[in-house]
Amino acid sequence: MTETGWPLIPREVLPPPIPVERRSHQRGAPGRPNGRQLPMFGAETIEPSPADLTGLLAGPGRLGRIGGTARVSVIVDDAWRVHVLVAELVARGLAATWAPVVEAPPAEPEKPEDQDPVEVRGELPVPEEEILDTPVEPPPPRFEVRTAYSRRLNALARAWPEAAAELFLSGPRLRLWVAAAGSPRPGGYRLGLDPARDGLAVDAALVRAGLAGRVSEDGRSYLITGRRRLTRLAELVGERPEAAPSEVWPGGASA
Repeated sequence: MTETGWPLIPREVLPPPIPVERRSHQRGAPGRPNGRQLPMFGAETIEPSPADLTGLLAGPGRLGRIGGTARVSVIVDDAWRVHVLVAELVARGLAATWAPVVEAPPAEPEKPEDQDPVEVRGELPVPEEEILDTPVEPPPPRFEVRTAYSRRLNALARAWPEAAAELFLSGPRLRLWVAAAGSPRPGGYRLGLDPARDGLAVDAALVRAGLAGRVSEDGRSYLITGRRRLTRLAELVGERPEAAPSEVWPGGASA
């Protein structure tokens, strides 16, 4: 790859690199080749922009600021999401990198130092069989995708989080959100959220986009159900990127 910001991704960790998509459909064209009308504000009718990273901030993304510049980062749980997000960020003129998330080992309980030994009288029961240590499976790999600190994100940084109250989720913004934290659920589709944030603003924005659903009880997901809403979501986010599994992208086999 020759595009600026493309990370060097080990082949044994991630799938082969996917080139940045060059969408052939021109802005303002009447519809898709198959005759279907393209939705207004869809990913295939609006030019990519750094402002689209609002979609990541509506979900689990984080905004960082330093020295008059800003960056956006997000943690994802699948390797294909790294490829799709990096390609989308590069298409918006942003340098992007990724890194594996190293999970901290669980802390061992502290042993009291000054506690007197407990005297045990009598014989302790002997277990019939020796209890073997059960190996603990390592957690699934996760990755952090992040932009470089850039002045191109200053407008987004200045407007956030106040802009969340009047959040507008266009197709390109939803496309980034789906790429980072979207997955099908029985009878619907799930968009990942940051449980530390208030989900009311996101709920209102999705209602305005025609994707009314509900926030899960744990605050980690926004659940969209109903055939018409799922069809609209698929139309807004556009065609599936080559690296994304068809069964995960909106409009796929199991959606």
